[in-house]
Amino acid sequence: MFSVYLELGFDHISDLKGYDHILFIIALCAVFSVSDWKKILILVTAFTIGHSITLALSALHIINVSPYLIELLIPVTILLTAVQNFWFKPDQHRRWNLNYFLALFFGFIHGMGFSNFFRSLLGQEADIVLPLLAFNIGVELGQLCIVICIMIADFLVVKLGKVRQQYWNYTVSVVAIVLSIMMIIDRI
Repeated sequence: MFSVYLELGFDHISDLKGYDHILFIIALCAVFSVSDWKKILILVTAFTIGHSITLALSALHIINVSPYLIELLIPVTILLTAVQNFWFKPDQHRRWNLNYFLALFFGFIHGMGFSNFFRSLLGQEADIVLPLLAFNIGVELGQLCIVICIMIADFLVVKLGKVRQQYWNYTVSVVAIVLSIMMIIDRI
Protein backbone atom coordinates (compact mmCIF):
# COMPACT_ATOMS: atom_id res chain seq x y z
CA MET A 1 0.00 0.00 0.00
CA PHE A 2 2.86 2.39 0.84
CA SER A 3 4.38 2.03 -2.64
CA VAL A 4 1.01 2.74 -4.29
CA TYR A 5 0.63 6.09 -2.51
CA LEU A 6 4.32 6.88 -3.04
CA GLU A 7 3.92 6.37 -6.79
CA LEU A 8 0.67 8.35 -6.85
CA GLY A 9 2.36 11.30 -5.12
CA PHE A 10 5.30 11.19 -7.51
CA ASP A 11 3.05 10.91 -10.56
CA HIS A 12 0.74 13.65 -9.34
CA ILE A 13 3.47 16.28 -9.00
CA SER A 14 5.39 15.28 -12.13
CA ASP A 15 2.37 14.91 -14.45
CA LEU A 16 2.84 17.28 -17.36
CA LYS A 17 -0.94 17.65 -17.69
CA GLY A 18 -0.94 19.32 -14.27
CA TYR A 19 1.95 21.57 -15.17
CA ASP A 20 0.87 24.31 -12.74
CA HIS A 21 2.73 22.58 -9.89
CA ILE A 22 5.79 22.08 -12.08
CA LEU A 23 5.66 25.73 -13.14
CA PHE A 24 5.53 26.82 -9.51
CA ILE A 25 8.66 24.80 -8.69
CA ILE A 26 10.39 26.24 -11.76
CA ALA A 27 9.49 29.81 -10.71
CA LEU A 28 10.59 29.07 -7.14
CA CYS A 29 14.00 27.86 -8.34
CA ALA A 30 14.64 30.45 -11.07
CA VAL A 31 16.76 32.68 -8.86
CA PHE A 32 19.09 29.90 -7.78
CA SER A 33 22.19 28.35 -9.26
CA VAL A 34 23.43 24.80 -8.79
CA SER A 35 25.65 25.90 -5.89
CA ASP A 36 22.52 26.95 -3.95
CA TRP A 37 21.26 23.36 -3.70
CA LYS A 38 20.86 23.50 0.11
CA LYS A 39 18.65 26.59 -0.09
CA ILE A 40 16.61 25.00 -2.87
CA LEU A 41 16.15 21.85 -0.83
CA ILE A 42 14.90 23.86 2.15
CA LEU A 43 12.49 25.86 -0.04
CA VAL A 44 11.04 22.80 -1.75
CA THR A 45 10.74 21.03 1.61
CA ALA A 46 8.94 24.05 3.10
CA PHE A 47 6.53 23.85 0.18
CA THR A 48 6.02 20.11 0.84
CA ILE A 49 5.42 20.72 4.55
CA GLY A 50 2.78 23.31 3.66
CA HIS A 51 0.83 21.05 1.38
CA SER A 52 1.31 18.05 3.71
CA ILE A 53 -0.42 19.95 6.50
CA THR A 54 -3.24 20.98 4.18
CA LEU A 55 -3.66 17.43 2.88
CA ALA A 56 -3.89 16.06 6.41
CA LEU A 57 -6.41 18.70 7.49
CA SER A 58 -8.46 18.10 4.37
CA ALA A 59 -8.35 14.31 4.66
CA LEU A 60 -9.60 14.66 8.24
CA HIS A 61 -12.37 17.00 6.99
CA ILE A 62 -11.09 19.85 9.20
CA ILE A 63 -10.83 22.25 6.27
CA ASN A 64 -12.82 22.41 3.08
CA VAL A 65 -12.21 25.23 0.63
CA SER A 66 -13.95 25.75 -2.68
CA PRO A 67 -12.04 23.91 -5.43
CA TYR A 68 -12.85 26.80 -7.80
CA LEU A 69 -11.12 29.27 -5.47
CA ILE A 70 -8.09 27.03 -5.02
CA GLU A 71 -7.76 26.39 -8.76
CA LEU A 72 -7.73 30.16 -9.22
CA LEU A 73 -5.25 30.77 -6.38
CA ILE A 74 -2.69 28.22 -7.62
CA PRO A 75 -1.69 30.26 -10.71
CA VAL A 76 -1.78 33.39 -8.52
CA THR A 77 0.95 31.78 -6.36
CA ILE A 78 2.98 31.15 -9.50
CA LEU A 79 2.49 34.75 -10.62
CA LEU A 80 3.50 36.18 -7.23
CA THR A 81 6.55 33.92 -7.01
CA ALA A 82 7.70 34.86 -10.50
CA VAL A 83 7.12 38.58 -9.95
CA GLN A 84 9.03 38.61 -6.68
CA ASN A 85 11.98 36.98 -8.49
CA PHE A 86 12.70 40.37 -10.10
CA TRP A 87 13.53 41.85 -6.68
CA PHE A 88 15.43 38.87 -5.35
CA LYS A 89 18.88 39.61 -3.97
CA PRO A 90 20.86 36.55 -2.83
CA ASP A 91 22.68 38.48 -0.11
CA GLN A 92 19.54 39.70 1.69
CA HIS A 93 18.93 37.39 4.68
CA ARG A 94 15.48 38.86 5.27
CA ARG A 95 14.46 37.96 1.72
CA TRP A 96 15.42 34.32 2.37
CA ASN A 97 13.10 34.19 5.36
CA LEU A 98 10.31 35.64 3.21
CA ASN A 99 10.98 33.03 0.50
CA TYR A 100 10.75 30.19 3.02
CA PHE A 101 7.52 31.60 4.45
CA LEU A 102 6.01 32.08 0.98
CA ALA A 103 6.98 28.54 -0.06
CA LEU A 104 5.30 27.19 3.09
CA PHE A 105 2.20 29.37 2.64
CA PHE A 106 1.89 28.64 -1.06
CA GLY A 107 2.30 24.96 -0.18
CA PHE A 108 -0.91 25.27 1.85
CA ILE A 109 -2.73 26.54 -1.24
CA HIS A 110 -1.26 23.90 -3.58
CA GLY A 111 -2.05 21.24 -0.98
CA MET A 112 -5.68 22.26 -1.12
CA GLY A 113 -5.49 21.65 -4.86
CA PHE A 114 -4.35 18.09 -4.07
CA SER A 115 -6.90 17.62 -1.30
CA ASN A 116 -9.92 16.49 -3.35
CA PHE A 117 -7.73 14.12 -5.34
CA PHE A 118 -6.15 12.73 -2.17
CA ARG A 119 -9.49 12.44 -0.37
CA SER A 120 -10.88 10.42 -3.27
CA LEU A 121 -7.80 8.16 -3.15
CA LEU A 122 -8.35 7.44 0.53
CA GLY A 123 -11.98 6.50 0.12
CA GLN A 124 -13.11 4.91 3.38
CA GLU A 125 -9.60 4.23 4.68
CA ALA A 126 -9.52 4.85 8.43
CA ASP A 127 -5.78 5.35 8.92
CA ILE A 128 -4.49 8.27 6.88
CA VAL A 129 -1.00 8.49 8.39
CA LEU A 130 0.78 5.95 6.18
CA PRO A 131 -0.96 6.95 2.93
CA LEU A 132 -0.32 10.63 3.68
CA LEU A 133 3.33 9.99 4.45
CA ALA A 134 3.83 7.88 1.32
CA PHE A 135 1.98 10.37 -0.91
CA ASN A 136 4.02 13.30 0.42
CA ILE A 137 7.31 11.43 0.07
CA GLY A 138 6.30 10.73 -3.53
CA VAL A 139 5.49 14.42 -4.05
CA GLU A 140 8.83 15.42 -2.54
CA LEU A 141 10.72 12.96 -4.75
CA GLY A 142 8.85 14.24 -7.80
CA GLN A 143 9.68 17.83 -6.88
CA LEU A 144 13.34 16.93 -6.40
CA CYS A 145 13.39 15.40 -9.90
CA ILE A 146 11.91 18.63 -11.26
CA VAL A 147 14.51 20.65 -9.33
CA ILE A 148 17.31 18.48 -10.72
CA CYS A 149 16.04 19.14 -14.27
CA ILE A 150 15.87 22.88 -13.56
CA MET A 151 19.37 22.90 -12.13
CA ILE A 152 20.72 20.97 -15.14
CA ALA A 153 19.10 23.57 -17.42
CA ASP A 154 20.54 26.36 -15.23
CA PHE A 155 23.99 24.79 -15.42
CA LEU A 156 23.80 24.43 -19.20
CA VAL A 157 22.55 27.97 -19.76
CA VAL A 158 24.46 29.87 -17.06
CA LYS A 159 27.72 27.97 -16.66
CA LEU A 160 28.24 26.48 -20.11
CA GLY A 161 26.28 29.06 -22.11
CA LYS A 162 27.83 31.96 -20.15
CA VAL A 163 24.45 33.65 -19.60
CA ARG A 164 24.25 35.71 -16.41
CA GLN A 165 22.14 34.10 -13.65
CA GLN A 166 20.07 37.28 -13.49
CA TYR A 167 19.09 36.96 -17.18
CA TRP A 168 18.21 33.29 -16.69
CA ASN A 169 16.04 34.29 -13.71
CA TYR A 170 14.33 37.05 -15.69
CA THR A 171 13.65 34.80 -18.69
CA VAL A 172 12.24 31.93 -16.61
CA SER A 173 10.22 34.36 -14.49
CA VAL A 174 8.70 36.12 -17.51
CA VAL A 175 7.65 32.76 -18.98
CA ALA A 176 6.12 31.80 -15.61
CA ILE A 177 4.31 35.16 -15.42
CA VAL A 178 2.85 34.80 -18.92
CA LEU A 179 1.74 31.19 -18.35
CA SER A 180 0.26 31.96 -14.92
CA ILE A 181 -1.71 34.91 -16.30
CA MET A 182 -3.04 32.63 -19.05
CA MET A 183 -4.06 30.08 -16.39
CA ILE A 184 -5.74 32.78 -14.29
CA ILE A 185 -7.72 34.04 -17.29
CA ASP A 186 -8.64 30.47 -18.25
CA ARG A 187 -9.83 29.68 -14.72
CA ILE A 188 -11.91 32.85 -14.38
